[in-house]
Amino acid sequence: MVNEILRLVDGYKPAGNYSNTFDTSDLSSGIYFYTIKSGKFIETRKMLLMK
Repeated sequence: MVNEILRLVDGYKPAGNYSNTFDTSDLSSGIYFYTIKSGKFIETRKMLLMK
């Protein structure tokens, strides 16, 4: 079962450097998976959140 917790960015961004704040105050410690998509590129990785 997969639940989307948060979507940081959705939509087109022109080339450049960007930053975003990821507020974890409502999340519990554990392993989360995140996916990065850009054009045909898609990659999913694990993230360990420790509080």
